[in-house]
Amino acid sequence: MIAVIDYDAGNIQSVIKAVKYLGANVILTDKEDEILAADKIILPGVGAFPAAMASLKEKGLVSVIKRAAKEKPFLGICLGMQILFDRGFEFEETEGLSLIPGEVRPIDAKGLKIPHMGWNSLEIRKDCAVTERIKSGDFVYFVHSFAAKTDAKYIASVTDYGGEIVASVCNGNVFGTQFHPEKSGETGLDILRGFLGKEATL
Repeated sequence: MIAVIDYDAGNIQSVIKAVKYLGANVILTDKEDEILAADKIILPGVGAFPAAMASLKEKGLVSVIKRAAKEKPFLGICLGMQILFDRGFEFEETEGLSLIPGEVRPIDAKGLKIPHMGWNSLEIRKDCAVTERIKSGDFVYFVHSFAAKTDAKYIASVTDYGGEIVASVCNGNVFGTQFHPEKSGETGLDILRGFLGKEATL
C-alpha cells in the first residue's frame, strides 16, 4: 500500500492517478496509523514552503513523517521535495523536515523567466530509485521558483536553467523530485516505477 499524505498542499489527485495507473494500491491520508502502516509514502505539494510546514504541524504530521522516513521509502514531489530540507527562504526563513541536509532558495535564473515552467532535460548524477530507469537527456516537467542547495552526495540529477538546478535527490530511504513525475509522460512514469518497485505492476 502506498500512502499519499494529505496536507492541503495541492496537486494530490494527479499523483494518485499516476500511482493507480501503475497498478499500485494507494490511499490519501493524514492519519498516523495509516501512514506508518504503508509500504511506501509520497508527499506531493504545490504552493509555498511556510504554508506547507504550517499545515503539517497543524495536522501533527512532522514527527510522523520523520519516523516513517527512517523506516520505509519516502518520496517528496515538487514542494514536497523542498520541505525535505533543513530550511526554506520563501517569504521568510522556515524550518523544514531536515530529512536531507540543505536549504531551498530563490532560483538565480540570470534573466530567464521565473517561475521556471516547462520541460527540461536531466543530467543523471547518481543511481538510485528515482534515476535507475531513466537516462541523461530525458525530459521532465518543472514548475517552481525555488531550488535546493545541497551537498553533491545527495544529488541524483540536475537540470540547467540559467545555471545548474537540483532536479532530484536521494538520502537513504528518502527521495525527492523538484519536477512533477506525474506530469512528465513515460519518463515520469518510469521514475515512479523506480520508486514503487514491486508495488507497480505496469
